[in-house]
Amino acid sequence: MKKAIVMGASSGMGYDVAKLLLKDGWQVGVAARRMDMLEQLKEQFPQQVVTEEIDVTDVDSPTKLKQLIEKLGGVELYFHASGIGKQNPELEGSIEMNTVRTNALGFTQMIDTIYNYMKEHGGGHIAVISSIAGTKGLGPAPSYSATKAFQNTYIQALEQLANGHRYNIRFTDIRPGFVDTPLLSGGSYPMLMNQQYVARKIVKAIYSKKHVKVIDWRYAILTKCWRLIPNFIWRHIKLYR
Repeated sequence: MKKAIVMGASSGMGYDVAKLLLKDGWQVGVAARRMDMLEQLKEQFPQQVVTEEIDVTDVDSPTKLKQLIEKLGGVELYFHASGIGKQNPELEGSIEMNTVRTNALGFTQMIDTIYNYMKEHGGGHIAVISSIAGTKGLGPAPSYSATKAFQNTYIQALEQLANGHRYNIRFTDIRPGFVDTPLLSGGSYPMLMNQQYVARKIVKAIYSKKHVKVIDWRYAILTKCWRLIPNFIWRHIKLYR
């Protein structure tokens, strides 16, 4: 069986992508802070699932990721769906710092660990959920848009690094628009997409070995328009009430 790890598999798109991979016959190592949903996956697919409790912000998370790889017996695909984000126009400090810890520091710990593993074990495929929010700085969600831009750039840099050394590591940067997941609960968002629909698009992008995939076509048009707006105009646009 092909072997994959899904980081952040306890809810949202991580959970749905893990289920799709399992239905396609993959062996999957699932990891998250909450174990209840991971155990549900294990009950549904007892011969295909191994679990590990991992908080990507903890200092021991790289060690736990290596333990999960060992339990699985190797890994060909690493899918990073762990992330947080909130609208925070009031700039509440705890929200900003927690977002940076998870989406930047925790992200880097995990991606570096799997990159180095694949470098030493013949390669593999690293796919991450970033966001269209990394396209421009978004006033209602400063740390979220900034950390997603960080993720976009970091993956691009690692892809260049891997190609320069001729490591057999592929990368897919998945940039969804607004998805109806627990991450966006309590807010009002335009063009909200169904979670299962997005998960299917993600798996298709991974199988197609896309480098960058914006989901879906409406958001692809939207982000192209955003890029065309000069910064001297963008900085005066009000995106919140």
